[in-house]
Amino acid sequence: MKKLFAVLCIALALGGCQKQAPGSGLAFKNTDLTGLSYAQGFSLNDHTGKPVTLESYKGKVVVVFFGYTQCPDVCPTTMAEMAGVMKELGPQADQVQVLFITLDPARDTKELLAQYAPTFDPRFVGLYGTPEQTAKVAKEFKVIYNKVEGKTPDSYTIDHTAGSYVFDKNGKIRLFLRHGQGPAPIAHDLKLLLS
Repeated sequence: MKKLFAVLCIALALGGCQKQAPGSGLAFKNTDLTGLSYAQGFSLNDHTGKPVTLESYKGKVVVVFFGYTQCPDVCPTTMAEMAGVMKELGPQADQVQVLFITLDPARDTKELLAQYAPTFDPRFVGLYGTPEQTAKVAKEFKVIYNKVEGKTPDSYTIDHTAGSYVFDKNGKIRLFLRHGQGPAPIAHDLKLLLS
């Protein structure tokens, strides 16, 4: 119950943020995080094993989502939604990088992430780290996650923050995307950042 309360408080706080950055002239459909001092970066490995940071993707608009491959609902629907966004963007999609950061490094190996993320779109990249790196990145992004034990040691689930973060081409945090809104409002906002 405490966890649910904390998630609701964060959602309400993010929902209260301005939709338009002061002086930017951009009218976003999602929550504008421009200028916030968290979610400044990460240091992980991509699904080929190569070390990467947020700076590795400079020059592209970057969408970061935290989840895990055995997630039964939020993760596959978010990834499918982002695949729909890429289709709506058409040729501009090549200027967008979607990153799936696992919250389950114990089960989400690089091989599994290499199969999972590109299944939704070949340009999508899965990222992983050690449990300590994962905790550090989640803390930096203010992502809440909690392991929920299952009937067997390997059948656990993970409750986690369900939104995505968007960075502009300069690597600055710009938006928080709400889960389950469909591709159109996300594509609208990414087009604003790409223009």
